[in-house]
Amino acid sequence: MTPFLWQPDHIASICPRTLSVAPAFGRAVVPDILPGHDVWDHWPVLTPTGAIASIAGGQLVIALTAARSDDPEDRHAVARLRLFHRTDAGWRDLGPLFPADDAPGSRQWSGSAVLADSGDSLRLFFTAVGERHEGSISMSQRLFEATAALCIMDGLPQIGPWHTVTECVRPDGVEYETEMAGGGGIGTIKAFRDPFFFRHTDGQDWLLFTASAAGAQSSWNGVVGAARWIGDGWALQPPIISALGLNNELERPHTIINRGAVYLFWSTQAKVFAPAGPRGPTGLYGVVADHWGGAWRPINGTGLVFANPASAPAQAYSFQVLPDLSVWSFADLPETGDTPPDALARRAAFVGGPAPVLQLALEGDVATLVPQ
Repeated sequence: MTPFLWQPDHIASICPRTLSVAPAFGRAVVPDILPGHDVWDHWPVLTPTGAIASIAGGQLVIALTAARSDDPEDRHAVARLRLFHRTDAGWRDLGPLFPADDAPGSRQWSGSAVLADSGDSLRLFFTAVGERHEGSISMSQRLFEATAALCIMDGLPQIGPWHTVTECVRPDGVEYETEMAGGGGIGTIKAFRDPFFFRHTDGQDWLLFTASAAGAQSSWNGVVGAARWIGDGWALQPPIISALGLNNELERPHTIINRGAVYLFWSTQAKVFAPAGPRGPTGLYGVVADHWGGAWRPINGTGLVFANPASAPAQAYSFQVLPDLSVWSFADLPETGDTPPDALARRAAFVGGPAPVLQLALEGDVATLVPQ
C-alpha cells in the first residue's frame, strides 16, 4: 500500500471562503454527563463490520474522564477510561472501565471497542500511557487490547472482568519512533496511540493508530500507522498517511466505507502544524480511495473536511465519523477565540463534554456539512 503524502501544498490551497465550518455552539447545549469530571475523547462500541452496536436499547460509549482540577490541561496526566450507556433518555454512567490500579500504565488514552459477533463480549483497544506507580509523569505510549464478557442485567449492560490484557503492537524504531517525549512542549510530544480496529470487506482485520516516523529529518513527523492481523498476532505495516515536514499529530485515525469507497479520517490542531507554515485550522481531515489499498486522494482537494469556526478555533476536537455519517466530538473551548494563557481562565473556558453531533454528506472526493 503506497502511503499518502500530506504536503504543505495541500494546506496552502485551503480557501477560507469555501471551506466547510462547523456551526458555533455554547456551553449551555453540552450535557454534563459526569458531574465533577471532565469528559473528552469518546467513542461508541462498534460491530466488527463498523456499524454502531445496539446494546440494551442504546449505545455503549467509552470516554476519557478525569476529576475536574484547577487546570483542565492536567487531565491528560490522570485520564481514565469510563463506560456510559447512551439512550434517548440521556447518558447513564456505568463506572470506570478498569478497577482502580488494574490497568497497564499510569493512565489511559484513546482507542476503540468492538462487539463480538456473538454479542456476548467486547474487544477493547486502548493506549496505556506511562508506567504504573511511576514517580514522575512520562509520555511512553503502548497499544493494548483486552476482552471482557458483556451481559444485560436489569436492562443495563454489565462488563465482566477484563482478561488477556496484552500489548498488541509495538513501534519498531525503523518505521515508527520509539521515543515519545519529543521536546516536552505543546506540539512536540511524539505518538504511538489511538488504536482503531476495523475489518475490511475481505475479512482481514486491521489496526490504525497515531504515530511518529522514525529517523525523520523534520520534527513534524506525524503519520497514521497500521498493523494487520496475520496468523495469531498483529504485524506492523508501513505508515498509510505521512505528514512529514507538515504536522506532528494525526490523531484518532479511523475509517468508514461509504458507497463502496473507503474514507480515512483524522483530527489535528492548528498548533501542531510546522511553525514555518502553512498551517491548517483545527478540524477534521481525511482522504478517500476507491478501495482499501487503492490510491488515496485528499478530501476536498486539501484533506480538510471541516474546521472549527474562526470565532472559536478550539471549539471542539477529537472528531469521529460514524457509518451513518454523524460526527462525534467533545466540547473544548466553544466560547473563546484564543486558548486562555493561564490555568484559571482555561478552567473557566473549558467545557469537557459531548459536543453537538454534526452530519456529513459525502459525494466521492467531496465532503460537506449538512446544515442544521
